[in-house]
Amino acid sequence: MGIKVHGNPFSAATQRVLGTLAEKGLEYEFVIIDLGSGQQKTEAFLKLHPFGQVPVLEDGDLKLFESRAITQYLAHTYADKGTPLIIPHPKKMAIISVWSEVESLKFDPEASKLAYEFVIKPIIGLTTDESVVEQHEGKLAEVLDVYEARLAQSKYLGGDSFTLADLHHTPVINYLMGSKIKALFDARPHVSAWSADILARPAWQKVVALMKH
Repeated sequence: MGIKVHGNPFSAATQRVLGTLAEKGLEYEFVIIDLGSGQQKTEAFLKLHPFGQVPVLEDGDLKLFESRAITQYLAHTYADKGTPLIIPHPKKMAIISVWSEVESLKFDPEASKLAYEFVIKPIIGLTTDESVVEQHEGKLAEVLDVYEARLAQSKYLGGDSFTLADLHHTPVINYLMGSKIKALFDARPHVSAWSADILARPAWQKVVALMKH
């Protein structure tokens, strides 16, 4: 039956899944959901995702939502394909899991709000709220200080190789690079080098190309 992704190319969560599929070299059907018209809230779509959000992955008779759960599924199920995004070693996998959790609980709440202010608001005709920016900019700086210390010890967050822990960051970092928040990354040499590295990956460039269509 093959893999099917229901999502939107401008959704960071969708991009996380598309990036994983690209790293794995997997073929898939991409069903674009029009978020502007509220297609994600229709009765038909709510049968796929009860919270009315993107993305949703179908692989045969399996239906999954929540982007990070989907990337975990793909990394484990297709472990022998493309880039190994997990490491089959308990201690190494535990470290990858720690930094994956850090991304979802510490990095993303701040970075996503900043991406919304600088990237999404201008697209939908709203004005960036500088007070919101100031609030989350300081918190993101604190998180990136921790990243700088970690990346001084290893090339990637999970260790010496690129894994899901790094991949999960790519969509939001990509959006922030076009804003003044880029300065927070540039001010931290190890964070800056890591960001440039993960954004330059050929698999991620395939996702960027989808956004341009």
